Amino acid sequence: MSSTAQDQQGGRSRLLVRSVWAALATIVLGLNAVGLPYSYAKYKSVCRTAACAHSEGTTRLTPEGVRALRDFGLSPQFYSAYVAVVAPVVAVLVFAAVAGVIFWHKAEDRMALFVAFTLLTFGGAVINRDVLEAAAAAHPVLWHPVHLLEYVALVCFAVFFYVFPDGRFVPPWTRWLALVWAALWVPNIFFPHSPLNLLIEPLIAAVYLGTLVLAQVYRYRRVSTPVHRQQTKWVIFGVAAGLLGFAGTIALGNLIPALKHSGPLGQMIGTTLIEGFVLLIPLSIGVAMVRSGLYEVDVIINRALVYGPLTATLALVYVGGVVGLQSVFRALTGQESTLAVVASTLAIAALFNPLRRRAQAFVDRLFYRRKYDAAKTLKLFGSRLREETDLETLSDDLVGVARETMQPTHVSLWLRPKTAPQREHTGE
Repeated sequence: MSSTAQDQQGGRSRLLVRSVWAALATIVLGLNAVGLPYSYAKYKSVCRTAACAHSEGTTRLTPEGVRALRDFGLSPQFYSAYVAVVAPVVAVLVFAAVAGVIFWHKAEDRMALFVAFTLLTFGGAVINRDVLEAAAAAHPVLWHPVHLLEYVALVCFAVFFYVFPDGRFVPPWTRWLALVWAALWVPNIFFPHSPLNLLIEPLIAAVYLGTLVLAQVYRYRRVSTPVHRQQTKWVIFGVAAGLLGFAGTIALGNLIPALKHSGPLGQMIGTTLIEGFVLLIPLSIGVAMVRSGLYEVDVIINRALVYGPLTATLALVYVGGVVGLQSVFRALTGQESTLAVVASTLAIAALFNPLRRRAQAFVDRLFYRRKYDAAKTLKLFGSRLREETDLETLSDDLVGVARETMQPTHVSLWLRPKTAPQREHTGE
């Protein structure tokens, strides 16, 4: 085949791929657009019975919720527009935008095409499931397309973690595990009222996500190249942060009474936090695929490990200090005092840097042992450097430090004195 014919065939293939992509994006975004008005109407309506509130979930407005909104100068229309329109639109557009960027930059890469397809369908059909369910409820003819799209997205999401980033199933038996999930999702999606789901749903909740993470960890430790490891770090970091933030927001909302009974205002805040955490997943996958700033993930992970526990510790110290000091002031004076807040704030300011240094040292020892040992060695060498005056000893020490911290196969040090011949210190 001539080069001209090959170019024409390649051009037709690219045109076909782009056409299929455009059609898929139109279907996903179109179904979301159809469902938005019905989702808005559902959330705007007031739920006046206990059965309604229980069946539809806690996001439905109640008469008490409407009064709470009006106390803050907000209307039911504003609430429903934010929860049922703004948040879903932002979610689907971010997933679609990241998928589009991957498709645009990596259209020749089959793995990239699969990732873009997975992000587009997962964001449009799984993250925005309520919107598509509203469309299917209003137009029964859409029931099968909506649920088929959701099914495909969930299966592709599992396959993505089993084959990312090189397109191979690692370990090899994960291909059979993908088939298992594909079979289990059928009754869960297409027959939601089947008694079989009583067994399937706990299995999915307990094992599904765990196997995805374990497959990536196994690949990282046994198979991945250095570049693939950095890609894996981005994906695992984004998914872990997203899922932990998602679960933490829901847990706080259910465990803290003030948040649990905060009404629609708390629901709006919770929706914002949950959407923000979930969007870390497509953003991290997008960075891993496009590879822009790939190696910055180590810095991000390090900062997250340090400042996450540090923030939680300082928050606990602050709340405990305020509560404890207020109790002391009430016992002594019979009333509360603003000095408790001032003293707690000053304590937080004083503790920040010492706690940060301790947290950084702990994280380096636990997760970055080689970096920690290297930093410790360099610190000791700096102390010797200020005290040692013999050039020969310093040269030997410098070669030893370079060998210990960087572990090269060969180390050489050349010194060029003004009058003496060139001297070489070598260590293998």
